[in-house]
Amino acid sequence: METDRLIDALAADLSPARSRMIPLWISVVALIGGATALLLVATWLDFRPDLVSAISSRMFWVKALYTLTLTLAGSWCVERLARPAASSRGGMVLGGAVVLVVLIMAGLNLIGTPQQDRMATWLGGSWQRCPVYILALSVPTLLLSLVLLRRQAPTRLIAAGGAAGLFAGGLAASAYGLHCPETAPAFLATWYSLGIALSTALGAALGPFVLRWR
Repeated sequence: METDRLIDALAADLSPARSRMIPLWISVVALIGGATALLLVATWLDFRPDLVSAISSRMFWVKALYTLTLTLAGSWCVERLARPAASSRGGMVLGGAVVLVVLIMAGLNLIGTPQQDRMATWLGGSWQRCPVYILALSVPTLLLSLVLLRRQAPTRLIAAGGAAGLFAGGLAASAYGLHCPETAPAFLATWYSLGIALSTALGAALGPFVLRWR
């Protein structure tokens, strides 16, 4: 009986979390994390020298649309998974749909490429560096996202951490695209996706430890 009274006393002054604040805080994380990623690109990797002319190419914007859509899908999932028992299906459907579209584009890209050039198209000139750089650029946003989630009430810790990683990876890949000159759909579908997947996996691995209620 004493335990029940203690619980009632502790809960007496609690008020429901203001759900409209979560999207606001996600926007703040996106601004800070995106600015940090851009600063790292500028000071560590350098912007691609042909950036001004590249902006006029269709594939530059296809690449940006892909990574920014995954950022949106990740932020959607973070917003939903920050609440107990909420569904992140909408964000997962959006992310899965855009990945499927890019995979189809990659397949058509390779089919339309002469056989002797397919490997070069797939690997580009930076396949070994691309996923690693995206993962490195994602770390600030991932950490900020996990801090945000700790202040909420996630119950699916692996999924919430993975959502934070997807959000961070998409944002990092968007910034990395200003450095990377690769635009082939096959490269984008493989190596950009791998970098984002690594960030997602890191977030999912950290989720149960960082987000666990204590």
